[in-house]
Amino acid sequence: MKAIKARTRTDLGYNTLPFSEKFTILHKVIANTLNIVRPVRNIGLTALLVAITLLNSSSTYPPRESKVDVIVIDAGHGGHDDGTHGKLLKEKDIALKIALKVGAYIEKNIPDVKIIYTRKDDTYIALDERAEIANKNKADLFICIHANANPNTKAFGTETFVMGLHKDDSNLAIAQRENSVILLDENYHERYEGFDNSPESYILFELTQTAFQENSLNFASKVESQFKSKVGRTSRGVKQAGFVVLWRTTMPSVLIETGFLTNSTEEKFLAGEDGQDLIASGIYRAFKDYKSDVESIN
Repeated sequence: MKAIKARTRTDLGYNTLPFSEKFTILHKVIANTLNIVRPVRNIGLTALLVAITLLNSSSTYPPRESKVDVIVIDAGHGGHDDGTHGKLLKEKDIALKIALKVGAYIEKNIPDVKIIYTRKDDTYIALDERAEIANKNKADLFICIHANANPNTKAFGTETFVMGLHKDDSNLAIAQRENSVILLDENYHERYEGFDNSPESYILFELTQTAFQENSLNFASKVESQFKSKVGRTSRGVKQAGFVVLWRTTMPSVLIETGFLTNSTEEKFLAGEDGQDLIASGIYRAFKDYKSDVESIN
């Protein structure tokens, strides 16, 4: 029995596989199992055993010093990808304006922090490329800025997401909307290791854990606290969902939905310079508090 277990973990090389390759294997196993086993959530004993084997042998990330010196600010969408929209605004435009304002606050008040933007103009960047920018620059924090939408035009409030299992269908719907941009990319099946934004694909996120979830949740809670107590917005709270751009990053990461463009009142707030400044200042103060928390460990 020991010899079989050793071969499973060592001879097959799971310990040496990057996480993305494990994700690919996991996707194939679950996809094959789903052709036999229904409903979707009952993925079968074989798939679960392989999932546990792969994830228990998941690659560990090198330890980081307790410093927050490099951050990546990602303005969602851009170029031919408008994102969602209201009567006045396109998501790509408001995300960029707020992202640049957040960076300006940090540059002015915490000049020792290096800020990297995934985009500073109306440019389209694929989700995997956004994460790669953060990974390549060894960022200590990834902040992704978006605006929300809902068929219910009365829906309002901010919400900040971390990578994880969606708790309800509304979280899944938001993740699917934001992830749908991958369908615009060439060879997206290969680029995203088989993830195709189908409901079945999200089973993979239920079986994965992020090494950075605790710090991600810490920063996300600070963002929502600032929005509620200092900016005067209605907070819908910190939530978890399977966002591809967050899954790809190797540092604490959050996706901030700054308000609903489909709500006329919130759209007007986000359209104004004052509203953008308030949202950006809230994110800045959350970052300042988060940086202080992390570095106080030293």
